[in-house]
Amino acid sequence: MAQLIARFPLRLLPSTLFGRLALLLFVAVLASHALALTLMFELRPPMPNPGPGMTPDFGPGHPPPGPPPLLHPGLLLDIGVRLSALMLAAWIGARWLSQPIRRLASAAREIGLDVHRSPLAEEGTEECRAATRVFNQMQAQICQQLSERDRFVAAVSHDLRTPLTRLALRAEGLSDTLQRQQFGKDIVEMNNMITATLDYLRGAADPEPLVLLDVMSLLESLADDQQACGHDVTVTGYAEPLRAQASSLRRCIDNLVANAVRYGHVARISLTDHPEHVCIEVSDEGPGIPEDELDRVLAPFYRVEASRNRNSGGVGLGLSIAHNITRRHQGQLRLRNGALAGLIVTLTLPRRLAADR
Repeated sequence: MAQLIARFPLRLLPSTLFGRLALLLFVAVLASHALALTLMFELRPPMPNPGPGMTPDFGPGHPPPGPPPLLHPGLLLDIGVRLSALMLAAWIGARWLSQPIRRLASAAREIGLDVHRSPLAEEGTEECRAATRVFNQMQAQICQQLSERDRFVAAVSHDLRTPLTRLALRAEGLSDTLQRQQFGKDIVEMNNMITATLDYLRGAADPEPLVLLDVMSLLESLADDQQACGHDVTVTGYAEPLRAQASSLRRCIDNLVANAVRYGHVARISLTDHPEHVCIEVSDEGPGIPEDELDRVLAPFYRVEASRNRNSGGVGLGLSIAHNITRRHQGQLRLRNGALAGLIVTLTLPRRLAADR
């Protein structure tokens, strides 16, 4: 029956899902009746033929046959054939129902990773086409709202830089050296916050293409840059090349290493290769993070209370940017405190992305 339905011309099928299911059940019931009756007649025992005008003689000890028993083999065969046909129809109908739902669920997961993915093709029944059309409209509205948000923040950030520039010029004219330095630190902090916010939004709006990246070379390059600045950063382990966004992944790991150096004074990077994923672990020797704030520090502009100072507190976007880049790579970013001291950040990146499967 499945092959028969698969060969049925699509233009002759009803346009609605309800109509297709009704047609499927009608064909299943009709086919099951025809098949059951055919089998009953084929398997019916032959009756004796006494000839014209003669009464059949069943012989001594052989009374005439009575009504068929309740559980006659033919009746059981009839019930089994009908149930089998209905079960097959129900299975095909369930696949018809689940296929568009699975398709929309897969598209929703991909939008969570890349909102600028190509829209779904409007095909299938009327219900499926309507749902796909609404889904594509929702995606277009999200993209439009994100674009408007980016333009608004960019405009506000640009407008803020003008008074900051005037403040910097006026601060240079102050006679008090201490006040001049304090004004300069405040201006630098505000400018860094504006720059980090723009970079954060720009990275979310303009994702890079995927390339085959040598992760080991990337980590060694980052370690060399940090060591040139006098920081204690080491790299151990090895991994085969990985498909990733080169600049984004570099920024992600650089934020993790910079965070370890800033608060833990050292950064120990370990690389582990697995058949399904690559694991990068960055550990330090700092005070760590309270257990109830391990998840909160991944939120934008969130800083642990102990780090809220102008010298080392940062803007609060480093871990959040790393977390978003990890999500775009369909990976995981987990934070935990070490057994004795320090923070351990584990970055897990899959070798096969959803688009490659």
